[in-house]
Amino acid sequence: MRIGVTVPFGASDGPGRLPTWREMRGFATHAEAIGLDSLWVCDHFLSGPAGRPAEAIHEGWTIVAALAASTSTIELGQLVMCVSFRSPALLAKMAVTADGVSGGRLLLGLGAGWYDPEYLAFGFPTDHRVARFAEALQIIGPLLRGERLTFAGRYHQVRDAVLLPPPDRPIPILVAGHRPRMLRLTARYADAWNTAWFGLPDGRLGQRLGDMHSALQAENRDPATLRWTVGMDCELTDAGQTGGSFAGAAGELARAIDAYERLGIDDLIVSLQPSTQQGLDRLARAMTIRGH
Repeated sequence: MRIGVTVPFGASDGPGRLPTWREMRGFATHAEAIGLDSLWVCDHFLSGPAGRPAEAIHEGWTIVAALAASTSTIELGQLVMCVSFRSPALLAKMAVTADGVSGGRLLLGLGAGWYDPEYLAFGFPTDHRVARFAEALQIIGPLLRGERLTFAGRYHQVRDAVLLPPPDRPIPILVAGHRPRMLRLTARYADAWNTAWFGLPDGRLGQRLGDMHSALQAENRDPATLRWTVGMDCELTDAGQTGGSFAGAAGELARAIDAYERLGIDDLIVSLQPSTQQGLDRLARAMTIRGH
């Protein structure tokens, strides 16, 4: 099982403030140096729990490009890019460029979006998000495979579209979601799937994994052809489990990671608190314990 981490990105991720690019770059290069498999960014214009004042957050694609140029081996993933914020063909074009900068390390994560305050603030429509997402997948996928495409949908249209220069490889697509329609779209179009956020594996996770298996069966697709990724909230502390997040010391975290691996998860994506280089070192300690 591969292990990755989310990059500190918003005001709530930093040391009481928005992390600087220098801090994000240091976090990313340290994660690469200690042998983690992947780095993950999100895609919001505003951030924060519903009903509370919005928090500052960096722009996702810009940071992906900067990480692509600042690292050399670690995979770069997205949880996830919102298809509402960019036209599908433009999003595919950006993915090809970022993948080229990275030397072929991008996993393009896509989602339908959900946070209404940023939609309203920046002028994006909030209606029929899943229907818009379904059309976007039918454009992005073929373009990332190097195909020429004409598509006329209700929400998106392209005419004789092609990416030049063409992609160096078929860039894999990840979809995040857990409702029935999103699961069917994942089973039909995606190379990878993400569900998040969890502490220790629990009944809620088991239900989502079962639902994804059902969606794959409905599409007559072999589950082994899908990359299964799970997001884990992790507070590195000597205290016990708190709320929906995992909280514990390195030995307990090692056992928690083992529990995810026994479920057959391909990638465990850890959201660390604190999201610092010291936090990365404690995660590395847990990985060392697992190796004994």
